[in-house]
Amino acid sequence: MYQALIVAVATRHADAVDVKFLVDGHPVWVALPLPAWGEYQTRTGKVITDPLTIEIAGHFLKTALESGDGLGREMYSLTVEQTLAHLDAVIKEEVHSPEPQGEILFSRA
Repeated sequence: MYQALIVAVATRHADAVDVKFLVDGHPVWVALPLPAWGEYQTRTGKVITDPLTIEIAGHFLKTALESGDGLGREMYSLTVEQTLAHLDAVIKEEVHSPEPQGEILFSRA
């Protein structure tokens, strides 16, 4: 379940956007590197919105949990390329989904 989105430049000096989820009642953070925003805009001329950020982090977390890599960890830090790969997957899934586009896949706490 999605819970929070925090720009973590001052917080951790990591130049990242941290997205917090609750997984089985435990906090799990996914850190997406801020340089991915610039790279995506350079490649496409588009911006990564807050809802899309949540979708990217959620897609990564869902993939990690389904593969067994997400068990017991509180924090994940993605690379620019990992972030953009999950962004591409989210966009591809939305295009092929019978659901209305633009919906957030995770509920808010």
